[in-house]
Amino acid sequence: MAQKTVLRKPRGFIDVYKHKPGAEKDRTHYCPGCGHGILHKLIAEALEDFDLVEKSIVISPVGCSVFAYYYFDTGNLQVAHGRAPAVASAVSRANPDSVVISYQGDGDLAAIGGNNILQAANRGENMVVFFVNNAIYGMTGGQMAPTTLEGQKTTTTPYGRNIRTDGYPIQMCELINQLTAPVYIARTSLHDMPNIRKTRAAVRKGIQNAMNRKGFSFVEVLSMCPSGWKMDAVQSQNWIKENMIPRFPLDTYRDNSDQPYTVERPVPIMDPEEVRKILGFGSLKTANLRQNPDAVLRKVALRVSGFGGQGIMSTGIALANVGMEYGYNVSWLPSYGPEMRGGTANCSVKVQEETIGAAECTEPNMVIAMNQPSLEKFEKILVPDGVLMYNSTLIDIEPTRKDIKVYPVPITGMADELGDTRVQSMVSVGAFAAVTGMFDPGEIKSLMPVLFAGKSDKVMKLNEDAVQMGYDYVKDNFS
Repeated sequence: MAQKTVLRKPRGFIDVYKHKPGAEKDRTHYCPGCGHGILHKLIAEALEDFDLVEKSIVISPVGCSVFAYYYFDTGNLQVAHGRAPAVASAVSRANPDSVVISYQGDGDLAAIGGNNILQAANRGENMVVFFVNNAIYGMTGGQMAPTTLEGQKTTTTPYGRNIRTDGYPIQMCELINQLTAPVYIARTSLHDMPNIRKTRAAVRKGIQNAMNRKGFSFVEVLSMCPSGWKMDAVQSQNWIKENMIPRFPLDTYRDNSDQPYTVERPVPIMDPEEVRKILGFGSLKTANLRQNPDAVLRKVALRVSGFGGQGIMSTGIALANVGMEYGYNVSWLPSYGPEMRGGTANCSVKVQEETIGAAECTEPNMVIAMNQPSLEKFEKILVPDGVLMYNSTLIDIEPTRKDIKVYPVPITGMADELGDTRVQSMVSVGAFAAVTGMFDPGEIKSLMPVLFAGKSDKVMKLNEDAVQMGYDYVKDNFS
């Protein structure tokens, strides 16, 4: 008696595609005859067979597969166009026990994502990349893709791809095969059953490599796009055989899956004492400096801005280092823009007790403006009741807002009085300490050997005087 066969979805799929809009929750959004559904099934079967459904994370960027999270019962991230390998690198390193899959099309991976895929492959990131090559931009209207064949008609090449104006089709397997790190590189096809079986084997090999931490695996799959090619399903299968395979030969270009090597990333050094030694900053103090419980501000999101050459970045770095010595969490993020010296530059500095999420101060509660353009730009984004300290030596206009605290401080003038305009940054640090109450000027001056390591005693003394002068000016004029 013949055994009854029960057909079901692989457990790598969500049983009912609940995330998919519309009433049809039992079928994919792909066009009839498209290869994506076949490849999805091969991946889902492998994840079930290897018991990896709960351990896998699928990364899908823009393209026909942008909604892969509708279908796979795995962790899922939908990312920006072409950036899947970059995101997958971070996810793989942060989750070394997971299987990370980057699922990309040719218009995504070989075009805007070209550098991303090469860099991930060159680093040997532990992931498997499934690259669907249908020689066209399928989702966005059938435009020419990097893999479009010579003479192939698309919406942007209505007379056929011309290699004299459009270049040659990019062969990604051959390109990635020039790199040393990848462990497995293969090109397969979905145009008939024998080749689907070969694709199945390649899919499983790539997933196993990721599972066994072998490194970077790249599986290119030639796939049908009947809608984009303006053909029926059978014609599109034949078109792969007759046109695509001669340009994109099916082969295993590299298979080092049996190598004993496994990817083990160095464990990040998080101990502050060790980090300081490695960076050459010397040892931490035996205890953090005293935090003032009566400080006006206990959490600072600061923008420092001015002309290039005014010590804008130095001010930010100094404040971040002082904050770190006091035991705060700190961040410093420079923003040079396209300007050269003499133009404008700014940096974001955060000093706070709790964990810092984003380093950029998009809504600062304090601004130090060293020139008029900076005042006019960043006064606008200060939060209500925020603090604006501006360089009254160079700025001869008054702020327009009435809901903020304003401190005009002649920062450049005081630096000039000390005989060196370059100490503007430390005048700003001293004034910051007085305005916020977060730092003590004497303790800041004790940090000069750390902040100015290798500099002469004369330089350190000059910067100590700058800190004190900035601090005293604010205390004398605004207390």
